[in-house]
Amino acid sequence: MKILIVEDEPGIYNFLKEGLEEEGYAIEIASDGIKGIEKYHQSKPDLILLDWMLPGMSGLDTCKEIRKYNKELPILFLTAKDTIKETIEGLRAGANDYIKKPFSFEELLERIKIHFRNRHEDEILFLGNISLNKSSHQVFNHEKEISLTQREFALLEFLISNKGRACTRDEIIEKVWNINFEYDTGVIDVFMNSLRKKLNIDKEKGNIKTVRGIGYIAND
Repeated sequence: MKILIVEDEPGIYNFLKEGLEEEGYAIEIASDGIKGIEKYHQSKPDLILLDWMLPGMSGLDTCKEIRKYNKELPILFLTAKDTIKETIEGLRAGANDYIKKPFSFEELLERIKIHFRNRHEDEILFLGNISLNKSSHQVFNHEKEISLTQREFALLEFLISNKGRACTRDEIIEKVWNINFEYDTGVIDVFMNSLRKKLNIDKEKGNIKTVRGIGYIAND
C-alpha cells in the first residue's frame, strides 16, 4: 500500500516515513499543498496523511482539490486544531478522519489500518489464514501466494462468500460453472481435491468440509 504524506515539518514527515516504511508501506512525501496535488496525480496513493497548516495552499483546499478527482481515497488530517467547528470544516472538505498533534504513532497506525480495511473489505475475503483478493485475483495462505486456476479461484471465492452455509453441488455448478441444466457434478470433486492440496486444507479438519449428500461448506 502506498501512502502520501503532505507535511511541511521535516521532523514529522521523516518520523512518519521511517515508521511507516518499517510497517511495509511505500511512502511519498510532499512539503506543501501544490506539491501534494502533483504527487497525488503522479503516484496514485492508497491513502493520504495531510497536514492542516501548509505553506501556500492550505490542507483544507488541498483536500477539496483532490476530492475533485477521487471521492473514495482515504484522507486523514494531521492537525493541532480540534474544536468541533474545525473538525466539521475538515470533514466537509472531504477528510475521512483526523488525528490531533502531537499524536501516538501506534494510534495513527491503527487508524490507517482501519481505513485500509474499510476501503478494501469488499475486495478481500478471508477464510482462516487464507485471503482472497477479488481485484488482483490473488490468493495467499499465511503470507505465501498460491497459484490457482480461474475455476479454482471462482470456486474458492464462491465458498468463502457463502461462509458458514452449506452450498449444494447443483448450486455450485450453476454459480461457478454457469451451467443451468442437469450436469454431472462429480467434476466439482476434482477441482476441490486440487484446491485443498494447493491450500494445504485437511479434508476432515480443514476450513472447507464436505457435507455428505449435499455439497461443501467453508468455515473459519
